[in-house]
Amino acid sequence: MSPVRLSITACLFSALLLAGCAGTSDYRDTNAAVDANPLCASRPDRPGEPVARDCERRSEGSVSTQRESRQIDFRKDRDD
Repeated sequence: MSPVRLSITACLFSALLLAGCAGTSDYRDTNAAVDANPLCASRPDRPGEPVARDCERRSEGSVSTQRESRQIDFRKDRDD
């Protein structure tokens, strides 16, 4: 086997291996909801002044490596 063909095969194999191990990620933020709320138009006057819970801007993300597996029914119906 030539070195070029071996490196291509190794790259494809590692890509497939990593694709099987990939998890899912989720990102949420409240910026759009805060901007749309007219009650959040006024900002606190002093630093450290509390902000209403509905007007608090939050960004959070999570990564999950758990897979959701579901049974797939490949049986044909009697109508087919």
